[in-house]
Amino acid sequence: MSGPSTFYGGVWERRERRLTAALPYTLLTLSAGLTVVIRNSEHQSWFLDMAICGLAAAWMICLHTLVPAWRDRPWGGTVFFTGLIAIATVLIIRDPWFGFFTFSLYFFALKIPPGRWRLLGVLAVALLTGTSQAGGFTEAAQGTVGLLIYTGCVTLNLLIAGAFTWFGWVSDARNERRAQLVTELSETNRRLEATLAENAGLHEQLVTQAREAGILDERQRMAREIHDTLAQGLAGIITQLQAADQESADPAERRRHFEAATRLARDSLTEARRSVHALRPESLERARLAGALRGVAEHWSALNAVPVQVVATGTERDLPPDIEFALLRTAQEALANVAKHAAATRVGLTLSYMDEEVVLDVRDDGRGFDPARSAREPAYAGAAAPVPAAPVQAGPPHGGFGLLAMRQRIEDVAGTLEVESEPGAGTAISASVPAPPAGGRG
Repeated sequence: MSGPSTFYGGVWERRERRLTAALPYTLLTLSAGLTVVIRNSEHQSWFLDMAICGLAAAWMICLHTLVPAWRDRPWGGTVFFTGLIAIATVLIIRDPWFGFFTFSLYFFALKIPPGRWRLLGVLAVALLTGTSQAGGFTEAAQGTVGLLIYTGCVTLNLLIAGAFTWFGWVSDARNERRAQLVTELSETNRRLEATLAENAGLHEQLVTQAREAGILDERQRMAREIHDTLAQGLAGIITQLQAADQESADPAERRRHFEAATRLARDSLTEARRSVHALRPESLERARLAGALRGVAEHWSALNAVPVQVVATGTERDLPPDIEFALLRTAQEALANVAKHAAATRVGLTLSYMDEEVVLDVRDDGRGFDPARSAREPAYAGAAAPVPAAPVQAGPPHGGFGLLAMRQRIEDVAGTLEVESEPGAGTAISASVPAPPAGGRG
């Protein structure tokens, strides 16, 4: 078992290997020295004891120290440990003080995989150690006292060895579980890092897409603003200048058209500057939506000499700025299209405040057009195919930005735009947007 969180891992594992390698030989040498000293003092031969010690040393060298791969095999380790227990048993029978050596056999027993075989190995070592402490197997045959001493020593060793084995097994299981948790945590961290990297890539992609969407929205806003200010203003100026050119016989009327064109140019410049800075139209700065619509209608009527009737129904209330702005621009675009394409004699503009929505209707009695054809060919709202005796036009009857701009503005505030028309029957534009009930803006 290895790893920083295991008992036999890292530095402790290296120290344990060195201790296991040196301790058995050291204790065997110590026991052999004691045997020589004791045997000489008792004038007994020690050659057989040394031969058994040599056998024990050779067994450990050949089957454990020099061939580690062999001892790590299940059957190889079993053969080695069983043979060593047999040799140690012989030594204990001859000389009880070889219990010093048999104590080192605990280290070999703990190498056995956890389970019943390790427990049996530890109990075998404990039995030999207890026997040596009791003075040998002959002590048990020397009466009741000797038997009690022998039984007590063996039992105590068995209990201590069994307890340490149990706690060691629990510790091994805990360390193994901890190592598994560390491995799982490392894998989880690796996956988390990969997920974070992926999320960072997705976040960067989303930021890029949001930036591109913002750029696109700003382009669309600027396109609508340019159309609603510069394009409409320039179209009106061209219309007034063309009308002035046609009134060459009437200086007063000609001057009126020139003054109207000049006023349109100034107003368009003001609105263009406001649009660049994304401000509300000047008419909304001074009045509510209904008042702003009346001001726009009066200004348009004065320029085009077409009467406009403005009606507001329901309880007038403050609306969110974006809704007011969208409805005002829609009315301006619808009136501009009437001037350019409808040849109308009357225009009606109705603003209806309802419980949960506000509806703007712009109607004219002009030439009208075919909505089905308009759907196939993008055109200004109110545009129609050329008909005889058409008035002076500031732009082509087909191909423009007006209807698309109005629809985009209304849809941007979650509203709907409907256009009803037919040739010779005029045009009606209805813009409906959801609006909060009375009680304040937004």
